Amino acid sequence: MLQFEIIPVTPFAQNCTLLWDDDTRDAVLIDAGGDVAKLEAALKKHDLTLTALWLTHGHLDHVGGVGELAERHKVPVIGPHPDEQFWLDALPQQALLFRFPEPKEVTVTSWSEHGQLLVMGLHLFEVRWTPGHTPGHIVIISRELNLVWTGDVLFAGSIGRTDFPKGNHAQLIDSIHRELFTLPDDMRFIPGHGPMSTIGQEKRTNPFVSGRAG
Repeated sequence: MLQFEIIPVTPFAQNCTLLWDDDTRDAVLIDAGGDVAKLEAALKKHDLTLTALWLTHGHLDHVGGVGELAERHKVPVIGPHPDEQFWLDALPQQALLFRFPEPKEVTVTSWSEHGQLLVMGLHLFEVRWTPGHTPGHIVIISRELNLVWTGDVLFAGSIGRTDFPKGNHAQLIDSIHRELFTLPDDMRFIPGHGPMSTIGQEKRTNPFVSGRAG
């Protein structure tokens, strides 16, 4: 059975997710943005073995701990879409801009393409490419949990910024309607920041995207 715990990391309170299989004790971290000691403590608390690091996109608060964790645990880094290399290459500049410690380099083991399935043991997760906030952003869907990780594409009551280099507002809105608002209304989502919500709630009430058919 799949279990998950949301672990806010970095001064930006980014929602890193620790996801694991209760039977095997294998785990992945989704968007391990920093605070590595905190993430290590969570792995130890649940007696888990880290098997992979999954990324929705390349912004510092989502990947800042990935290089260190990949090196420590000798695990692969999966995702995001190949177009995100631009942001991973810019990690030193991002750290300087936001006054974060410079992170270890992030080397992607396997990029994620639209429609690809990620695998953790017997559990499958669907990848959808959702550019707009960044060019290579992806979301990760678990039909088993009725849950989607939306990164910085969609939030409870808001949407991702598009004023960074290579951001595109029209593309972001299209991604939300094409890839997220076609999911079941009762599907929950974990955004990159802030509280969880459901797809249906955002379709009805999110002022940035409501009022248009999914």
